[in-house]
Amino acid sequence: MSLQRLAMPGLRIFLTGAGVSAESGIPTFRGAEGYWTVGAREYHPQELATHYAFTQMPEEVWAWYLYRRAVCRAAPPNAGHLALVEAERLLGEQFLLVTQNVDGLHLRAGNSRERTFEVHGNIDYYRCSENCVAEHFALGEGFLPFAKDQKLSAEQQALLRCPRCQAWARPHVLWFDECYNEEFYRYDSSRTAAARAVALISVGTSGATNLPVQMGYIAAQRGAFLVDVNPEQNPFSQLAQQQGGSWLRESASTGLGKVVKAMQHG
Repeated sequence: MSLQRLAMPGLRIFLTGAGVSAESGIPTFRGAEGYWTVGAREYHPQELATHYAFTQMPEEVWAWYLYRRAVCRAAPPNAGHLALVEAERLLGEQFLLVTQNVDGLHLRAGNSRERTFEVHGNIDYYRCSENCVAEHFALGEGFLPFAKDQKLSAEQQALLRCPRCQAWARPHVLWFDECYNEEFYRYDSSRTAAARAVALISVGTSGATNLPVQMGYIAAQRGAFLVDVNPEQNPFSQLAQQQGGSWLRESASTGLGKVVKAMQHG
């Protein structure tokens, strides 16, 4: 299927997942490298990345997240990230980036905050665990680097407190036992955008999370042109094929290069 329809005027949404960050060397943390030892027990990421775990052992959950953050901050943006910066330059207000990735690499590469929806949050930020204020704050450089077996010092624990009420701060990320909302994760805005998009390009996502899949079906129902960039079959590739779209069975950077070229030349 030709990609020429990507050159049509109107909103084009890029929906990105872990496959984009993988090319920067960031592991998914769902494999062996993601396990975390607390005492004599090993925890799976899906056990640690929960509100429940945080209420039981906030220091250990924070140590895991600070290690993850250090890995993310050491990784450079790759060609896929830069292709999306070019896409935003070309499209302007007709561009929207919706990312499941919490590593902040899209912003570091040069995409604007205004046109980037981080629907699972950003590991570089924290907010009050008691929701005394909706604002989130930057962690800063004081926690870098952070080793996998490192423990929080008393000084670091003191810094991980809400600056307003002094309750524990929490990572500004969506946990497995939490729901999307508009306030923190642009839930309504993302769905509304999907309903008016002329094209939705999913890149490197397995289709395992709720909001992105909703966006795919909403865009499909409204007749948007669907493109999936992923070496592996997934719900987005299946939907694209069903709707007369295109499945590029390639890496994120290679596929995005073709997508941007199509938008330039039609």
